[in-house]
Amino acid sequence: MDAKIALQFLNIRANSEFQAAEEARKKLADACAIKGSNLTHLMNTALVADANAKPWADLFVRIERHGVREGLAKMRQKATEALVDFGIALSTSLVTNAERLAEQDGLRRFLSSTNGMDIDEGQAPAEEAAPEVAAQPEPAPAPVETPKVTPARKRTLEAIRDNGVKLSEFRVGQTQVSVERGEKPRKDMVMWVIEQGWAQLDASRSLFTGQQVALTKVGEAILAG
Repeated sequence: MDAKIALQFLNIRANSEFQAAEEARKKLADACAIKGSNLTHLMNTALVADANAKPWADLFVRIERHGVREGLAKMRQKATEALVDFGIALSTSLVTNAERLAEQDGLRRFLSSTNGMDIDEGQAPAEEAAPEVAAQPEPAPAPVETPKVTPARKRTLEAIRDNGVKLSEFRVGQTQVSVERGEKPRKDMVMWVIEQGWAQLDASRSLFTGQQVALTKVGEAILAG
């Protein structure tokens, strides 16, 4: 998987975990202001949500330091080592025990979500300043290479072009495809064409409100061919 696409998917998942944790903390804070509120469930929900979000926050610290590929590898190694080191010892504090169990579950969820991500992180060489030369006519743009596609993949691209396809996450880890009109394509096909670079997500919006899927130049060229 291309590093840029991998980073996009990691951002999507991390943002969903961060938002879930923020919402859980807000509900707990609002309940604390109401006399007689039952806080047990809200405290547990906030604790679990924070534990789920923590590995993703740690991941992006490592990505900033080491890049996408190495950062993810280091974070997965750290999570695996942490799970091995936890052991089964319990504390006399029920809160501490619940926190430890939530942290372990958060690490397992992170490892499961990032399992099998094979990232090809090539870096473009730094650009050197070109010497000034007399103005030359701009060459015609190189034609976009259009790979051959199966009918099912072409239908998926057509749906993205014509039907207003969106990806939404109503529950953490459960992504759904929706359309504004017409036939809804399969989620695995939508994710596949995004991974190929034939389509892309509008990452400026949250998955909870829905991220629009749009064709890239390659995807447009495929349908135009």
